[in-house]
Formats: sequence, structure tokens, C-alpha cells
Amino acid sequence: MQTLQKDCLPISQLDFWIHPVSVDLPVDIHVPSVHLQKVKIFLQEHNIPFSVMINNLQVLLEDEQAEMEKNRIKERSSKSLNFGAYHDLYTIYNWMDSLVTEYPNLVSKEHIGLTYENHAMYVLKFSTGGSSRPAIWIDAGIHAREWVSSATAVWTANKIATDYGHDSSLTSLLNKMDIYLMIVTNPDGYVYTHTSDRMWRKTRSVNPGSMCRGVDPNRNWDAGFGGPGASSNPCSDSYHGPYAHSEVEVKNVVNFIQSHGQFKSFISIHAYSQLLMYPYGYTCTNVPDQAELDSVGRSAVNALSSLYGTQYKVGNICRIIYQASGGSIDWSYDIGIKYSFAFELRDTGRYGFLLPASQIIPTASETWLALKHIMEHVRDNAY
Repeated sequence: MQTLQKDCLPISQLDFWIHPVSVDLPVDIHVPSVHLQKVKIFLQEHNIPFSVMINNLQVLLEDEQAEMEKNRIKERSSKSLNFGAYHDLYTIYNWMDSLVTEYPNLVSKEHIGLTYENHAMYVLKFSTGGSSRPAIWIDAGIHAREWVSSATAVWTANKIATDYGHDSSLTSLLNKMDIYLMIVTNPDGYVYTHTSDRMWRKTRSVNPGSMCRGVDPNRNWDAGFGGPGASSNPCSDSYHGPYAHSEVEVKNVVNFIQSHGQFKSFISIHAYSQLLMYPYGYTCTNVPDQAELDSVGRSAVNALSSLYGTQYKVGNICRIIYQASGGSIDWSYDIGIKYSFAFELRDTGRYGFLLPASQIIPTASETWLALKHIMEHVRDNAY
């Protein structure tokens, strides 16, 4: 990396979609057009094999915007949400209200706090009643540009609501446990991807003494905070922030999880790479429950692949992707939530963060099979 900086251009001008880990694993880099020739020459001179996955990112961005506008017009006339489309924050929030209205005995919406820019943070609660029940947490969209994660969560919320009472396994689950689903975990960043920079990843907090804004909300948790795989540079996409839980968005979730006290599973949905991971990220040491988590994960991805043949890899974060400190599922595991998992959804790089909307429903449908398998295991293995 130092060679790249010296011979070619500053690292800060390259957008690493998948960061370098080892010489055996590929790296995905979004290169600004003005630097493209320099980067190609550098790679050729150093005999580094490469291929171009997306020739012109701008074309994909424009296609995505055109499709969203077309969808908005259709939705206005039909007055219904298209689950196979991407939506802005308040379209999602308004739809959440309609889901609560349609299923008042099953679904409620809880306000868990405000973001740095004063957007509300909402979590959907699926419950058949009772108090102090064991629960499952699912969140999506902690990284703003990973739109398919939030789109998958919207589809999943609808699936849970419509399948209760019809799917015996899900009905059994909800008769024993509650499910909490946060569709957009980084609202400020998500809004910014719709209004200013589609590739934005972080929160939107101001970093004192720096022109660069935001913190990586999945490097900000109190789990190996500030260690390998997180940056101390406020301009980095993986900036960990000044201290653990410095980001109000993270703190709001932490407070909610801790005050509830009955969560048995914590599942975070990301994109992309087609991975199902369990702790740890901040160290390559196996967790005490490694064998069980690995077994559950492998069974879950078998269920996922049964629909369209999509292939996922399973393993702990540190070994399967890279060492990353301050992550949410490491934190949840360390506070005693055994069944902690993170998904990296489709794809493996052909579209990266710009997965076409036509793949939302297939992605959500196959992911549901894996989620359901994990949740069934949690239901049947109470602790």
C-alpha cells in the first residue's frame, strides 16, 4: 500500500469497496476516472492481475436514479409499495406506519432515539403479546450505501407480518419470542446517499479538527475498539470515531439492547460479498461457541442456496473477510448474546453496492430462508 501511495496516487483518493487483506484474496477498488490510467499502469508495472467489473459507475448510478423515478410514479398511482424497488428514508418510514395499521395485533413501531441530524430511529417490533419475552434483533443499513440490505429488511418485515398464522414455523417462533427489525440503522448516511453521494458509507457527524465528516458505525462498538481493521483517520471510510459508542446512532441501539435485556440473537445485514459470518472480527481467536455457530451458519446458507443456487461462504469475520475491530456482532456476543451473525448479501462484485433493483426480491427471498433457519435454531435452543 505504501508503494501504491508513493508510485501512483494518495490512497485517500481510492474508494476501496473490498479492502486488501492478503495476496490470496481479491480487492475491489472504485477508481476516479481521472486516476484510471495511473492505476492501470501501476498494476501492470507490478504484475498485479486485474479486471474491470464496472466500466462506468456513473451509468449505473443514472440507471438506478431513472428506475427509482419511474417506480415513484407507479407507486403514486397504485398507492402501494413496490418491494422490488429502492426507496428513500421517509417512504420506508411511511410504509412502516401502514404495516402497523394493517397488522395492529402483531406489529408495532418503537422510537429508540434521534440521529446526529435529528432523524428518528425506528425499530419494528413483531410480537404476539406478553412481557419480558426472549427476542431476536435484526438490523440493516448500518452502512449507508448498502441499499439492498435495507430493501431486504423491508421485504422481510412484510414477510413476517403476512406469514404469521400461515407459516407454522414462524407462527411457533412468534408465539414464543419477539422479533425486532431495524430497517435503516444509519438514517443520516442513508439520506445522504439519496441526496448527495450514493457511495457514502459512514454517519454524518462532524469530526472536530477535520474537514471530513462521519464515523464508520460498524467500527464504533465497544468490542476491541480502535484495534486492527479500523482507522484513526477521520477521512477514512473505516474511521472508528473518537471513542466507543461516540455515534449517537450506535449508542441508541446499545441502550435499547441493554435495557431490553432478553435478546438471544443479534443479526446484522450488510452487502456485498455473499458471506455469513459470526464473531470475532477484532481477533482471530475462536469464540467459545464457534462449533455451534459455524454449524448453524452452514445449515443456514444451505437453506439459502436451495432457492437460486447462490453460494455463500461461512466463517468468523477475522478469517473469512478481514480483521475488523469495533463491530456490532462482536459487541453483542461479548455482552452474552450467543447467536450473533452478520450477512453480506449479493453480489460478489459484478454490481457491488449498486445491485440492480431486479435482484432485491430474489436476494430477500433467499436470505429469508437463512434468517428463518437461524431463528428456528434460536427458538429451539433457549439459553
